[in-house]
Amino acid sequence: MNSATVRNLLVRGMLAGLAAGVLALIVAYFLGEPNVDSAIGFEESHAAAHEHHEVELVSRSLQSTAGLATGVLIYGVAFGGIAALAFCFALGRVGRLGPRATALLLSGAALLAVYVVPFLKYPANPPAVGDPDTIGKRTTLYFLMMVLGVLLAVAAVILGKRLAPRLGTWNATVAAVLGFVLVIGLAYGFLPAVNEVPGDFPAALLWRFRLSALALQVTLWAGFGLVFGELAERLLHPGPAAVTAGTPVAAPR
Repeated sequence: MNSATVRNLLVRGMLAGLAAGVLALIVAYFLGEPNVDSAIGFEESHAAAHEHHEVELVSRSLQSTAGLATGVLIYGVAFGGIAALAFCFALGRVGRLGPRATALLLSGAALLAVYVVPFLKYPANPPAVGDPDTIGKRTTLYFLMMVLGVLLAVAAVILGKRLAPRLGTWNATVAAVLGFVLVIGLAYGFLPAVNEVPGDFPAALLWRFRLSALALQVTLWAGFGLVFGELAERLLHPGPAAVTAGTPVAAPR
């Protein structure tokens, strides 16, 4: 794949990430923000009971509109570009899959490794949950789990390809997946847990918040896979050029 093609795919990946970010923004605004408001209300009621008030540096209305849009769209564009570069490497190396199928497979793998793996160990919490003094520790553990998920996903693909000639594609895939799950399970067991949810925090609200966070990521990556797959297909496998008017066409023999 030459540099011009890689550059075109990178641009299309960023555009697809932007489009997916718009879809994710809709999900975040209509599903996530009401739960955030409820969590903030819970936090404010407890702060009022303890006569503790914090200065609001950024208004809630700005956070839930311009702030949310900026964060989600930049996230979509950035990860869209990274995923496009990963697509350039993966195309033709994961079986005889075309651009659309490769894009969807890559999006699913990215969702699993980048979000689901760390999410299951360190799930998202609303603003009212968590000790500000431990934010550095929690962030480090989350990113460690994310990096581990990505590295293990790559290792599983390499292992599956090396085992395929001896075990066959199906058995090699099963072995690679089982190895991935086993090592992730060991990481879950050895890494420290973080449980800072107050005992009186509404369980239903916590559940809805985490589901909305998961729905946002699923929408983002599924939207990226579909949009980028279509854009990559049109770039790499363009349809036959239409015959322009007046162009002589050779008669069949």
